[in-house]
Amino acid sequence: MTDSQLYTQIASLPAELKKEVSDFVAFLKQKTSSSSKKRTKKTVPIFGSLKGKIHMLSDFDEPLEDFKDYM
Repeated sequence: MTDSQLYTQIASLPAELKKEVSDFVAFLKQKTSSSSKKRTKKTVPIFGSLKGKIHMLSDFDEPLEDFKDYM
């Protein structure tokens, strides 16, 4: 349905139904704005939540074998 068709249908309604349409449009706007706020809410990582998931080798700081020719 196009905007002009929608406008034509709303314009043909009696005044009390136009008020209901207006209230419903306000409700939909409020609903979409509150749901978009919920979607943008970021979760804060909890301190220590990655404990045990990252493993670093004991020779991490040692030079790599591949670069011995350049040293």
